[in-house]
Amino acid sequence: MMLRYALQSIRHRKGAFLGSLIALMCAAALITACGTLLETGLRGRIAPERYAAAPLVISADQNVHQTTVEKKKGRTRVKHKAKPVTERAWLPESTLRTVRALPGVKEATPELTFMAVALLPNGPSKTPSSSSATSTTSTSSPWNASGAAEMADTARTEGASGVSNASDASLDARARVRSAARGAKMTNTVDASRRADSPPELRPDTASTSYGHSWDSASLTPFKLTEGRAPVAPTDLVIDQALATRAHIGLGARLTVQSTQSPRTYTITGIAAPGAGGRLNQQTSLFFSTAEAARLAARPGQVAAIGVTPETGTNQSQLAAALRKALAGSSAQVSMGEARGPVEFLDAAGARVKLVSLGGAIGGTALLVALLVVVGTFALSIQQRHRELALLRAIAATPRQMRRLISREALIVGAVAGVLGSLAGLPLGAWLHGRFVEMGAIPATLERAVSVFPMAAAVAATLLAAWGASRISARRISRIRPAEAMAEASVERHPARGRIIVGLVVLTAGAVLVAVLSALRTEASSTPVTFLSVVILSVAVALLGPVVVRAAAVLLSGPLGVSGPGGRLATANLRGNAARMAAAATPLALLIGMTCTVLFVQPTLGDAARAQTRDGIRADWVLAAQGPGVPDEAARRVRALPGVAAATEIVHSTVRVGLDKYAAQGVTPGGLARTWNPDVTSGSIERFSTDNATEARSAAVSQLAADQLGLHPGSRLRLTLGDGTPATLTVAAVYARGLGFGDITLPHDLLARHMDNPLASAVLISLDQSGPSVTHSELASSVREFPGISVLTRSSADGIQADKQQSNAEVNYLAMGLVLAFTAIAVVNTLAMSVSERVREFAMLRLAGATRRQVLRMLRAEALAVLLIAAVLGSGISLAVLTAFSIGMTGSAAPTVVPLGYATVVGVAALLALVATAVPGRIALKPRPVEVATARQ
Repeated sequence: MMLRYALQSIRHRKGAFLGSLIALMCAAALITACGTLLETGLRGRIAPERYAAAPLVISADQNVHQTTVEKKKGRTRVKHKAKPVTERAWLPESTLRTVRALPGVKEATPELTFMAVALLPNGPSKTPSSSSATSTTSTSSPWNASGAAEMADTARTEGASGVSNASDASLDARARVRSAARGAKMTNTVDASRRADSPPELRPDTASTSYGHSWDSASLTPFKLTEGRAPVAPTDLVIDQALATRAHIGLGARLTVQSTQSPRTYTITGIAAPGAGGRLNQQTSLFFSTAEAARLAARPGQVAAIGVTPETGTNQSQLAAALRKALAGSSAQVSMGEARGPVEFLDAAGARVKLVSLGGAIGGTALLVALLVVVGTFALSIQQRHRELALLRAIAATPRQMRRLISREALIVGAVAGVLGSLAGLPLGAWLHGRFVEMGAIPATLERAVSVFPMAAAVAATLLAAWGASRISARRISRIRPAEAMAEASVERHPARGRIIVGLVVLTAGAVLVAVLSALRTEASSTPVTFLSVVILSVAVALLGPVVVRAAAVLLSGPLGVSGPGGRLATANLRGNAARMAAAATPLALLIGMTCTVLFVQPTLGDAARAQTRDGIRADWVLAAQGPGVPDEAARRVRALPGVAAATEIVHSTVRVGLDKYAAQGVTPGGLARTWNPDVTSGSIERFSTDNATEARSAAVSQLAADQLGLHPGSRLRLTLGDGTPATLTVAAVYARGLGFGDITLPHDLLARHMDNPLASAVLISLDQSGPSVTHSELASSVREFPGISVLTRSSADGIQADKQQSNAEVNYLAMGLVLAFTAIAVVNTLAMSVSERVREFAMLRLAGATRRQVLRMLRAEALAVLLIAAVLGSGISLAVLTAFSIGMTGSAAPTVVPLGYATVVGVAALLALVATAVPGRIALKPRPVEVATARQ
């Protein structure tokens, strides 16, 4: 019976349930989209390309392992944990001999994989012709940010600023390109004096991530020559067909390649394509002679991977088991099938963890926001039906029957909204995945996974949220006595004491979260607490909303009364219908608080980091790269100039101390104190320079790392470098500017040797003020033969940090923007609901003598009052959370608030409030007052 009555109630009061339906549908769509991201992180396919023809691939373990033994109550518990490293781990060459000696192995092919990027002319450039080549011109697109994001799949290093999240390699590369492009403008000004017949400037090929290999490993794809011959001499080069086509180059052409060493020009002796005329979708392959590939890889006695082909008739699974047994005790791992993909694309494997955390964080936040919003819309819906529900209580409907009725109504609405929303969430998830790929947050090599599980989870979450919201909203109407039901339906009562107590408890919990946030000093730990604090404090506002609105009505009665009859009517409504006004103010406060927090978290962190970087760089000039980085030879050229006191090369990676990951930078020790001032609190930078000039290896650490790891000058620091190589160093100094320069500083040579891209992200140049002066032109001339290198002033280089922070912020803005869009829809939805059901009230006002214009003025006054209340509450929540975040992350209680940004947020909120009030209000005023007043309720 209750189900039938619920269906009838929904059918006859569609407007009362429409708001809840829209809120739940948006929530389901958002949860489905986030669920597809999470599922992609868990089950997304990483298809092999280069290793497609190798049934088995042997590679080094890409994880750091830690085993702990716990003894509790006589029981011994062993825990094993593993965390990935960010650079490619290499195998000892002796592994190849072990594999080849194993029965059943037909062929074992060693693979060398290293960074190698083709440099193409910016302008028209004729290519030398041969018997099979024609003269063409290069028309490839210019170097841009999206290409940099793809290039970062190879580089996987921290940007020039060295601030936070060193694992976000693709974002770092985007920042590097932006800053280098800015520097290129300066260089172009200086280079305007070049001769007209000088060769065109070169730019990196950015169509896809580019790797270099030895031609000996071409069979792993397999690549086969379509033209020309294999590389033999050190200057021979074979390129893939895709590069030859898009760059319009053929056999005999001269091509400059930027690799792990200085740029070198090669002669194209062959063009190759994967078997059956195919192509690699996610990468560009350049093939060198055996000796040249070994030189560029710079890993003597090591191989990146080994491709194994079994003998005919040999079972692959059995051979894989035999290989694992033969290689037991080493770091070698055997992969087959789709497990080969993560071996080839390390960034895709690492992106899995990011997607899982990102999808879970957005989905969890969306669910909390949805629950908060849906409770408000259900409460408003029940309040609008209070007379009907009160009548049911008056004719002896039991509390249980009332709860069952409202719950069934909610479940019906939730089921419809869940199905519709989950269907809409699939294209939303596809769009979101595509945007993350475009921004470089996740690589294209990680294919999107789609199944029914996210949709089922969204429907289940929607039903649960609807049921929970209905139970919370129905507590009061189901518990009052029948005799009081009709009286309470006519007059709004004060909020229940239990609601106020729960609100105060939630407010206290929010305050505790804010206090905890002020003690968190890492971005990874503080970010989730930041947004959770906003939601919890918004829940407190929702619970205490009627009390707050009544208090605000007292304060606003004076200003509203001056505005005439409409203002006085608005004041009366604020006092007499505080619950309705609070239901409208809550999502508006959440929108303002959440939006301000999202907008100003990154600027708060970025400004502090840039200030530390700006104060800590003593260099007069900075070399920056428009491509993969600054070659070591370029730094040596600058260092050799008379008048240059020091040239400090900087590389960035990540290291692990135990299983904890830290951003690390490698710096040239010589003359370091002349170019860098990290604000040393104990120890000395001079000792760091002196130790690393000898065999003694030392490191400098930030105050945060020192506190977390219990380090001080003289302590032994045991860490794992980016490629899994263990290292032990002595702490020489502890510095305060860790936000600007990373947590761990190591010798440049030590860190660079264990990176996929050992090129410097920047070179800091300090001049000898007592020696001969060095001009910008002289510095630029010394590095002119290195394509894409710019000479920047120290102030110009500060933009590198801004670009890095902006790149990270783009991902956060997109991720949280969906939640904010959902909240904005909820604001409009709730305000429209609160106005559309007041048709009878408006009719009675007009019959009492109020004009249409006066009623509309009353609505505008109410909307502005609600906006003011929400703006104060939302701004207060955001300010408290941002201040706590700033204290924890920067040590200063001064968050960065951009006035124009804040004004825009409040302005958009005001526009939403006024439109969502005015449009339903005008519609509600269309019927004739007499007809509405005499109509049956």
